[in-house]
Amino acid sequence: MKKLLFVLGLITVSAGVFAQDKEAGAAMGKAREKVSFSKDFLVIGISYDGWASAPDSVKTKGLSRGFSIALMYDLPITKEHLSVGIGLGFSSSSIFLDDQYIDMSNGQSNAVRFINSADKYKKYKVATNYLEIPLELRFRAVSDNANKGFKASIGAKVGMLVNAHTKGKNSLGGEKNIIKEQNRRFFNPWRFAGTARVGYGNFALFGTVNLNPLFKDNTNLDVRPYSIGIALSGL
Repeated sequence: MKKLLFVLGLITVSAGVFAQDKEAGAAMGKAREKVSFSKDFLVIGISYDGWASAPDSVKTKGLSRGFSIALMYDLPITKEHLSVGIGLGFSSSSIFLDDQYIDMSNGQSNAVRFINSADKYKKYKVATNYLEIPLELRFRAVSDNANKGFKASIGAKVGMLVNAHTKGKNSLGGEKNIIKEQNRRFFNPWRFAGTARVGYGNFALFGTVNLNPLFKDNTNLDVRPYSIGIALSGL
């Protein structure tokens, strides 16, 4: 009788241990599944930036550049492959001018003037920063893992200008001199841009182009900023 009770007790303990192992394995599987099916994606991009449609009188040079970051939330619209991404982001752009600078002291309201000067500044850039809401239609070849396979997206984003400034560098008395002027009155307060991205795994090529001018309408400058770069993301 004692032997029978001992055997039954051993079977009960073994069954309990097996059940716990099974539950632990299931929990690990769910954790891995959550990682693969995560709906939150951080998208980080670095880019070469330029101004399209700029008149011949506006001259840029050098390695103008940009940076962007966005936290996106993924919403599937079909069982496989297609989804919509929406989020909140920030972008900055620095455009270097070629022997020119912007006359920030111009008395005419909102009228921007590019002044030619080879001696005033050694380097001169126009910088803009935006707080943005991006919206994308997405395709993923590997639906159950956002970190693998071919992926692509097309969309748009709306940006609110939070900072615009110019920065010039020259020499004064043989020492480096930096002059920074912050003024948003020449710039459109809102940005509307088209976006596209294509990649494999966590890396992608992307492009953006403004759908509205950088400067206000009464400046008569139809400048449309664009960016071409590399992005790191889970898409």
